[in-house]
Amino acid sequence: MHQAIPYRTWLPTAPRDHHAPSTAAANGVDPTNVVRTVTEKAVIVIGRRGCCMCHVVNRLLQGHGVNPAVCEVDEDDEAAVAGELSRKVGGGEVQFPAVFMGGKLFGGLERVMATHISGELVPILKDAGALWL
Repeated sequence: MHQAIPYRTWLPTAPRDHHAPSTAAANGVDPTNVVRTVTEKAVIVIGRRGCCMCHVVNRLLQGHGVNPAVCEVDEDDEAAVAGELSRKVGGGEVQFPAVFMGGKLFGGLERVMATHISGELVPILKDAGALWL
């Protein structure tokens, strides 16, 4: 059986300007933009650019029929984005990869895998609005 490849699941960021001051907004990732995206999407995975754990979470969710939005954050922007998410979204300290479902912090790879193994992941995805069947 062939699986469709999603057209674009990552969220584009502006090109980096290495001559600008070292702030998250100047480096291309606006933390408030990430917070807004978290509240708008049913499921979003936020992680470091090229993170293998982020890829594993994404593939697991895709295996369930969910096409999560993915936001890749550069290492320089990680602290600013994590701090803004902790302040605005709440739910504890944000560590990457972070999975948000229904606008709330769900957890990381360990939490997603544990709920998948226990069989609780599909009902949670349905409650978040990511699955309809």
